[in-house]
Order: sequence, then C-alpha cells, then structure tokens
Amino acid sequence: MLLVVFGEHLSRNTLLPVLATRIDGSSHPVASTAFSVLQKFDEKLCSVLGCINRPVSDFSAWQITSATLSTENAREGLKIASNQSMVAVALQNRLAIPVLFPHLEIFLTDAEESEIQTIQFNPQAWVPQTWQDAHPQFLTRGAPSGEMYRLQFPIALPPNTAGYRVRIFYP
Repeated sequence: MLLVVFGEHLSRNTLLPVLATRIDGSSHPVASTAFSVLQKFDEKLCSVLGCINRPVSDFSAWQITSATLSTENAREGLKIASNQSMVAVALQNRLAIPVLFPHLEIFLTDAEESEIQTIQFNPQAWVPQTWQDAHPQFLTRGAPSGEMYRLQFPIALPPNTAGYRVRIFYP
C-alpha cells in the first residue's frame, strides 16, 4: 500500500491528466466520481509530502464552442480592398484540472478552400486583459477547469476570402 501511495505521488503530474474527466458530461459518472476521490486523496497527500502543481498542455481539453466571422461592411465588401471584420470565438477548458493556455490560429481560405492567410494569437494576445489582470500568473497556472473565454478580434479580410477555420495548438 505504501508503494502505491508513493508511486501516485511521484507520477502525479502524468497520472492526473491521463485520468482527468471532462466536465461537459461526456465522461461516465463513475469515472467522474473516481477522479474526484483521487483528487481529494492527492490533495491530502500533497499537504503532507508537498507537490508541484503544474497545468498540463492538452489541446483536446479545449473545446471551441463557437466561432463566427462577421463583416462590418458587408454591402461594401467588394468595393473596399481590405474589409474590416470581426472574428468571435468562444472556447472552454473542459478538463477537470487546470490546462495551459494554447495559441489560437485563424486560417482564412478562398472559394477553393486554399489557405490565403494565417493569423496567430499567443495567450497574451487572446486571453482577456481583465482576466490577465485578475490572474497575474495565468501563463504558469493555466486555465481553471470549466473556464469559458469569449473573444473578439478585429481583422482585415483579403478581398478573395470565402471562409475560415479556427484551431488551437501548443508550439
């Protein structure tokens, strides 16, 4: 039993992310309950032995709940060489543990789905400034479980833009 306890303590930074359940209801209730018990056990063990809590970098933890591209000058889109538009994205950490903030990437495509422009945002650029101010160590602490972020970016669309894709990634 003592070996199991120390094994969990030594491998906790890899064990917890693998066993972490999703908060969006896609995990089995028994798995969610078991993970909750494991977290409580881990917290008690860490209070005795000391732990370093590191957020994980797991892109599958992030769910893009919505992404929209709206042109501000829809009627004048063909007349203006560079049409100012707004990209709105909502994403959520759906893992039951903190997760490092990813980079955000927007691909603008033409009518043939060929990429014509890529726009990248690092976490400092897309995490809302008010959230950054309230959480000064947000880059090292990660996004709390279940946290939802609603973002808006103004972008200039090339004239042949017909579509877009949004993805998250870790460099």
